[in-house]
Amino acid sequence: MTHHGRRARPVSLPQKAAFAGVLAVFAATWIHPLWPAEQALHGSLAVIGLVALWLVNRRWALGDGAFVAICGFIAIHCIAARWLYSNVPYDAWLQAATGWSPNAAFGWQRNHFDRLIHLLYGLCFTPALVQLARHAWPALRIGQAFSLAVMAVMCSSLVYEWLEWAIALLLSPEAAEAYNGQQGDPWDAHADMLLATLGSLLVWPLARREAGR
Repeated sequence: MTHHGRRARPVSLPQKAAFAGVLAVFAATWIHPLWPAEQALHGSLAVIGLVALWLVNRRWALGDGAFVAICGFIAIHCIAARWLYSNVPYDAWLQAATGWSPNAAFGWQRNHFDRLIHLLYGLCFTPALVQLARHAWPALRIGQAFSLAVMAVMCSSLVYEWLEWAIALLLSPEAAEAYNGQQGDPWDAHADMLLATLGSLLVWPLARREAGR
């Protein structure tokens, strides 16, 4: 029983499977770590996220899709953390698997895996945030709940960039560059926040369809 006297919601089989999958990915990314200290800094966010997800889901019922989406994001984040985002060899992986190189196709000089992570943050967290907003305020219309979710993504993205900046101040210039993964881009933080917002906005058709059921 919770402290309010309400029984905790049982965790569904898809949610248990997704959670177990994230834990497996997390463990695998710590086999022979390449940059242990920096990976630990990034990986700590995954641990906090998993604990928070489990507790929130026990208190407020998230749909399977929203829960699995967050697990998927954390799993990809763990992979990114192993290679400190800017060193993820996605181009080599795709060339080996398909013979196609996104770097060659788009003329990329920069590793864009960190951009993908921020886009996925908005995509994967917005459904859960919409559900939580409607749990907290049942009278909200879907558009209002969605607006709150987008604003939550925008604000949390800003706070994350502040956190990165604060951590970087404590590190040497070389370690700060490796941790932040700016790759020389002075607009890195702005692009990351924009992509998170765009990812969140892309969820609107799904949220509206789900609300209409």
